[in-house]
Amino acid sequence: VQLQASGGGLVQTGDSLRLSCAASGRTSSIYALGWFRQAPGKEREFVARVTRSGGSTSYPNSVKGRFTISRDNAKNTVYLQMNSLKAEDTAVYRCAAGVTPGNWHYWGQGTLVTVSS
Repeated sequence: VQLQASGGGLVQTGDSLRLSCAASGRTSSIYALGWFRQAPGKEREFVARVTRSGGSTSYPNSVKGRFTISRDNAKNTVYLQMNSLKAEDTAVYRCAAGVTPGNWHYWGQGTLVTVSS
């Protein structure tokens, strides 16, 4: 499975941004797709997850209510809609795919999101 992320950029506090991640290869093996982020000097943080079938979602409290993950199975694409962005959301965002629950086996390249205050 290969993952290609896009959509990062420079925005201001309170703005919205949507990230996309297109999957290719053995996409039928994917159980879940997710987004992670890593800010400079910080550890990688889980941001959102959606199961490929059923569409069950999960978010940490830091983004719950502001970020929405969705998937389009026909396009093999997962989206991360980010609203009410804050400076602390600045990070490199990476998408990931897992073929079993709780595990992440494939990673896309990062896309930088910078939120200017």
